[in-house]
Amino acid sequence: MKQDLRFIIFLVGALIFSGCSKGEDESVLAPSNLIITSDISTDGSGNVSFTAVADNAVSYDFDFGNGEFKDNTPGTASAKYIIGGTNVYNVTVTAFNSAKLSVKKTEQITVTVAGEQGLFWFDEFNTNGAPDPLKWGYDIGTGSGGWGNSELEYYTSRPENVNIKDGILKITAIKESYSGSQYTSTRMLTMNKFSFTYGKVVVRAKLPASVGTWPAVWMLGSNISAVGWPACGEIDIMEHRGSELNKIFGTLHYTGRTGGNANGNTKVIQNATTEFHTYKVEWTALTVKIYVDDELYHTVVNSSTLPFNRDFFLIMNLAMGGNFAGPVDQAFTSESLEIDYIRVYKL
Repeated sequence: MKQDLRFIIFLVGALIFSGCSKGEDESVLAPSNLIITSDISTDGSGNVSFTAVADNAVSYDFDFGNGEFKDNTPGTASAKYIIGGTNVYNVTVTAFNSAKLSVKKTEQITVTVAGEQGLFWFDEFNTNGAPDPLKWGYDIGTGSGGWGNSELEYYTSRPENVNIKDGILKITAIKESYSGSQYTSTRMLTMNKFSFTYGKVVVRAKLPASVGTWPAVWMLGSNISAVGWPACGEIDIMEHRGSELNKIFGTLHYTGRTGGNANGNTKVIQNATTEFHTYKVEWTALTVKIYVDDELYHTVVNSSTLPFNRDFFLIMNLAMGGNFAGPVDQAFTSESLEIDYIRVYKL
């Protein structure tokens, strides 16, 4: 009788365990029935709002089909499409449950954007975290002689020095002892990832104000490893120094025109360090024109004797001190060059 009782207890326990296990398995169901809806602005702005809903899902990743992404959302996201004209995009949403099981779905949307045509490379910096590694690399270290300018910083790719948050890229210089240098910062570039010959580059930026800061958005000839500088050519779309607030420098460097003899000009604007402004270069086989807030302030006549008729790549950095910026304010602790976007158009 005791043996039968033990068997009954074992059987009941097994059934209870089996029921619990089955219940637990059923509670971790893969997402299904994913539905994507989009609300496309009709005013030509390129703004689109998305909603994704799926059974058993707790989070959603969005690939907007324009090179921008948004991960770990509750199912709502928005994107801004900027290529002019009417274009078709493949939007992909991945829905996840708590166990990271997923379902994916792709739908096409058609977006009409009013304004400039010919956009062929851009970064809107809409994804939080590190910049897109498919678009940007980094110069690391101090370079020879402070990158040839007696600069004081050590360039890194650390999140402390370069980070994207809420649609803004921040390149941050920090006063700290690091690998023998007094400051750290970032110099990011598209070398070996993107280069082009002729076009229009537009960058929207807010500049640091501290004495000794030297923010720059510029370009170098892609053949620099073969011919060196200045033979490769350099186009400075924007430079600024904290010792002369609001004075914007636009300059071309090439053989015979370097340093104090470079081919450049300046433009004084208002609120360069407290508001965003647009800095632009229009580069053709005939001329190189440099603008701030769409106001032309320097023109160089291009010719076959100059190095501005081959591929160039983009650079953005925040230097400290050096030949151009001069001594750094002793009270400096940290400040950022903020970039809203950078866009390259065909002309």
